[in-house]
Amino acid sequence: MMILETSDLSKVYGNGESEVRALDGVNFSVENGEFVAVVGTSGSGKSTLLHILGGLDRPTSGKVTVDGKDIFSLGDEELTIFRRRKIGFVFQAYNLVPVLSVYENIVLPIQLDGGTVDKQYMQQVIKSLGLKEKLYSFPNQLSGGQQQRVAIARALASKPSIILADEPTGNLDSSTSQDVLGLMKIMSRRFAQTIVMITHNEEIAQLAERIVRIEDGRIVKREESL
Repeated sequence: MMILETSDLSKVYGNGESEVRALDGVNFSVENGEFVAVVGTSGSGKSTLLHILGGLDRPTSGKVTVDGKDIFSLGDEELTIFRRRKIGFVFQAYNLVPVLSVYENIVLPIQLDGGTVDKQYMQQVIKSLGLKEKLYSFPNQLSGGQQQRVAIARALASKPSIILADEPTGNLDSSTSQDVLGLMKIMSRRFAQTIVMITHNEEIAQLAERIVRIEDGRIVKREESL
């Protein structure tokens, strides 16, 4: 079953001689439960693709379907609610709130949505990510790897259909990167999460189940199943 699909997705900035096609007719799909890496160099369009997949930016043309919903048929408020409930984000910058504890950071998206925390589920997530002893610590008391684990837990908190990860290990050393990505892979299987990760790092990409390559806004090499 396809959980995510794009159709002739394009994003154009500027016009005339200054026109830049960040995305140029991208057709891309992800099955439920997959862990897919989108690999490309700087300026290839991979970040633009991820932001549009997550509804953080709107395409110039084309369609994005998430869990059966054409997300750009929604108004801004509807899209914000849909994104909050269906899509989890993990960025290179951890984006933790410094004045909130680890636990408060993790449950923040649920509280913003007016939802109720599933305590049993949260205990599983926290235990799996090795954060049980850090729940009342603050971000500045954590290592980079621990902060990224908190960001992953926060992304999982609302039980989204898809996790979108933008260079999630870019600020981590090689060993910690492997640990964090390994945990993401385990979590995706344990909690039936779909992950789309963008990266320029070939070694990191090898941890995914499938690799898609993008250059100059186009998918240039279909999928490499690993």
